[in-house]
Amino acid sequence: MKKRWSMRNVVLVVHRWTGLAMAVFLVIVGLTGSLLAFREPINRLFNPGLYVDANGRQPLDLATLAERAEAQEPKMSIWMFTSEEHQALFHVFPRLDLVSNKPLAIDFDQLILDPYTGKELGHYMMEDWSNWRPNIMNIVYGVHTALGTRSGAGWQFMGYVALVWTIDSLVAIWLTFPRGVGPFWLRWRQGWGIKWRANFTRVNFDLHRAGGLWLWPLLFVFGWSSVMFGLPQVYEPVMHAVFHKPSLEESIQSLVVDQPLVHPKLNWRQAQAAGEKLLADQGALHHFTIARPYGMAFVGELGGYSYCVRTSRDIRGHGWDTGVLVDGNNGSFRHLFLPTGEGLGDTIGTFLWGIHYADLRDWFAYRLFIGLFGIFLALLSISGVLIWWKKRAARRKTRAHLAQSTTAA
Repeated sequence: MKKRWSMRNVVLVVHRWTGLAMAVFLVIVGLTGSLLAFREPINRLFNPGLYVDANGRQPLDLATLAERAEAQEPKMSIWMFTSEEHQALFHVFPRLDLVSNKPLAIDFDQLILDPYTGKELGHYMMEDWSNWRPNIMNIVYGVHTALGTRSGAGWQFMGYVALVWTIDSLVAIWLTFPRGVGPFWLRWRQGWGIKWRANFTRVNFDLHRAGGLWLWPLLFVFGWSSVMFGLPQVYEPVMHAVFHKPSLEESIQSLVVDQPLVHPKLNWRQAQAAGEKLLADQGALHHFTIARPYGMAFVGELGGYSYCVRTSRDIRGHGWDTGVLVDGNNGSFRHLFLPTGEGLGDTIGTFLWGIHYADLRDWFAYRLFIGLFGIFLALLSISGVLIWWKKRAARRKTRAHLAQSTTAA
């Protein structure tokens, strides 16, 4: 007898095969994501010498840290750096030789200082995975985002996986809707429970369905936020259409100067002073309070310095969220970066960052929850494979039985 294909049958087949196709990748991102939720503690476990304790001390100001970093290695230039409780982390690159105009030789691009004394704690090359101890979480992050390929193609591939995941999460919740007649909510309620006394196959199915229902909002948010990271060419147009959010490329392009600034007239200290004043003025204008300085950067393509602080507008406990772009020659105001409160699309993007990076106000309880969620995502994928395997075995058994019956007849 020919099987009749309803819309539900088609959607179920799509869900089954997309789930199988994604299973390995979701197990990888789930387990690596669980580790990344505790990035700093794990890093500190493997590299205790790269961290210090505050012990009631006040950190050096950002400009002093930048000056001490440059004094320790004249061959390097600072791109950006952050100062947090346990370390000051600098992203650096080689200076150009004044005669040959070629980069000078340095064997690191990450420099770590004691934020209270300016003393060097260590340095390493981020892309040198053979030096695995300081790179332990960079390696995990590389596997999480690009399957360890360290390429744009790998990153984009995972973006497409995330897009399929996002669409499939909508398909999955639709499949849980009850069929037949009667009160919708009364019948749908059965899908949220688990028959613990049933056999393994039924319990596994209930766990897959009910687990997906209970944590569906987070499954969808993590899928869509992964699209934001891996496929901005998909994320940006959708957010622009729904929330009239300008694309990140458009926002950055509007700040790019005609001629990149190579030798700014302002040094780090002058840029810090200008940034402090400008942010104080912007705080009064936009009604936010400043908690502490966070980091600085020099971006020649934007013609100046970025001065970043932690404020009442921030969602995350860490991250480059609130700041001001300072003209590198005269210290004038160029742009204000605010994570929330200015545009709904930008605010949603900031929340997606914080949720995905397990960082909402640096709450440990939330990090723990996301660490467990990563394990759940891996188990949810495995349970889906088990459901398919059991149904496949049952279908084969049925076909074999029908074949035997036909032969006997």
